Amino acid sequence: MTNSAPIDDVSIGGEGIRLGQFLKFAGALDSGGDVKEAIIDGLVTVNGEVDRRRGRQLQIGDVVGFDGRRLRVRP
Repeated sequence: MTNSAPIDDVSIGGEGIRLGQFLKFAGALDSGGDVKEAIIDGLVTVNGEVDRRRGRQLQIGDVVGFDGRRLRVRP
């Protein structure tokens, strides 16, 4: 099953960012507690696969999915 949601580019102003930080930075979630819960519950995908590591280091071009949205990491 493919996700047909449009991909929004999110400029992070650098080369890498952790998954939890990215979700807050992109405005997908408001608090660290919400981020932790969403990731642990398996509600977040990275490049189409569930990832339960809040500290996962994202790279430019990675696509994070959450709550029907897709967010691509941009420099």
